[in-house]
Amino acid sequence: MYQEIAQLLMYGVADKEEILYKMGEIFARFEKKEYDKMELVRDIHAQIKRILKAATDYGFDNNLWHNYLTFYLMMNENPFSITCEKVGASDGSVNGLVENDFRIFKALFDYDFSKIEQTLGIDCFSRISNYKAIVKKELMYNRNVSEKVRALSRRLENTSDAKEFFQVITDFYRDYGVGMFGMNKAFRIEENPNGGIVFKAINNMDTVTLDDLIGYEIQKKKLVDNTQAFVCGRKANNVLLFGDSGTGKSTSIKAIVNQFYDDGLRMIEIYKHQFQYLSAVISEIKNRNYKFIIYMDDLSFEEFEIEYKYLKAVIEGGVETRPDNILIYATSNRRHLIKESWRDRNDVDTENDKHHSDTIEEKLSLVNRFGVTISFSKPSQKEFFHIVIEIARREGITLSDEELKAEANKWELSRGGLSGRTARQFINYLLGMPDSRR
Repeated sequence: MYQEIAQLLMYGVADKEEILYKMGEIFARFEKKEYDKMELVRDIHAQIKRILKAATDYGFDNNLWHNYLTFYLMMNENPFSITCEKVGASDGSVNGLVENDFRIFKALFDYDFSKIEQTLGIDCFSRISNYKAIVKKELMYNRNVSEKVRALSRRLENTSDAKEFFQVITDFYRDYGVGMFGMNKAFRIEENPNGGIVFKAINNMDTVTLDDLIGYEIQKKKLVDNTQAFVCGRKANNVLLFGDSGTGKSTSIKAIVNQFYDDGLRMIEIYKHQFQYLSAVISEIKNRNYKFIIYMDDLSFEEFEIEYKYLKAVIEGGVETRPDNILIYATSNRRHLIKESWRDRNDVDTENDKHHSDTIEEKLSLVNRFGVTISFSKPSQKEFFHIVIEIARREGITLSDEELKAEANKWELSRGGLSGRTARQFINYLLGMPDSRR
């Protein structure tokens, strides 16, 4: 095994802590007969434990060794896999080099562990080759990744030779992509201690759909139409969703990502204090074969905050043109995003600001850089009751309409007023009661 792993070129193991690298070291010692038995068994068990942890994290099942190798291939971003993501497999010279790598992986898939198990008196490889996971699907944070790993692993198991193995992998890259962007819907960024940023997948993203948001049909249609144009490669606009809290602005954007994920839509959530990294984020994603929404939730700025200037430059006005595969979607409770004070009025002393109108224009210009603005206002009492009744019926609550209205009215008077969020909280309250009549 170690000789095969050492020959990997495009898919070579650079990280010495990677399981595949450690397994190569283990089998090198075993095949060269340069080992202490107990020490080698201990090292094997350490890597088996890591494979089991990955199985727990990602919901692997059946043959965990195959699942691990599949996951490694799915996540390996290299010039070949990224090219396949964009245009599929080509007839370039690199194919000959990569075909040898896939011949090696086919051999790793078919590797017979019986010799090392018999020699060392262990059975851990046999056990992970026929593993039955006990995991509730509704508790799996990485369900989307898990399903892809298991499906691809089964296809690779059934390949007859390296050529078919190559075809299955390249087809997968073309259809789904490679690396974390190919496997996940949403991401956030974190500062790298060594400088720059790193992307972190959001594995427990809400599975909400637009149908779950009751009402706001015009608003939803505007958002869908703009996003549809974007994922189809047509011109589209940055979007600002503004209005009262609890009305479904953030829910709408999460639902949009769920709806268009299969069309290559991804979302990167970025916070106000991270705006200085916007250029770095764009640089990392501009050449990938996905459409990215950079999502900014609850966006607003106080008078003394200047981060909005980073945002203005990125949206429109910087030297570098924003790539066609990136849009910015933001939500805010403020129509104009930047807090305005009485000093901003023309009839109030401006504290010797000689160019007062220019100052106001700068503050208001940010919102004007969003081509689409969508207003979400609080529902009327009639609309609020409709939302409550509709959610209640979906949840199987059998209280009459009149009973629901009476209880919902008492609930909202003491808990934040009329909104979809208040309606959802009221239904959650009913569901928690022993006599919810489900």
